[in-house]
Amino acid sequence: MIEVLGILGLGFAAGLTAGLFGVGGGILFVLVLVLVLALTLILGLGQLEAQATSLLSVIPVALVGAWRQQGYGNLRLRDGVLLGALATGGSVGGVAISNVVSERALEVAFACLVLFVAVRMVQRSFSAPAPARRAGRGSP
Repeated sequence: MIEVLGILGLGFAAGLTAGLFGVGGGILFVLVLVLVLALTLILGLGQLEAQATSLLSVIPVALVGAWRQQGYGNLRLRDGVLLGALATGGSVGGVAISNVVSERALEVAFACLVLFVAVRMVQRSFSAPAPARRAGRGSP
């Protein structure tokens, strides 16, 4: 029971962090699943299982997000269906590739992806435009 609560807490923390930093939660979920849970031998997940688990966790998050955005009038159903179909095809292709390469190759590729995302986040933080001043405030 303690292990399940710990896993739920880690999932919540990864989701919160992903939301705060604006990155896809999958990046953090895979890191948590591989580094924290595998190292502590709670689940003993390898890179392949962690990535598959992360992909599966996207489904309920996407459904809830689409439902909430529908309520705000932000959902473009045709675009969402197209994106979902393409993502499904990409996932099937990714699974096929991950089943033929070594676990170490997956780990190295994922590490490169995480480093790329981190560098892009740092670059964006330094190049973000300053917020525009409102008329009548701070200017003579």
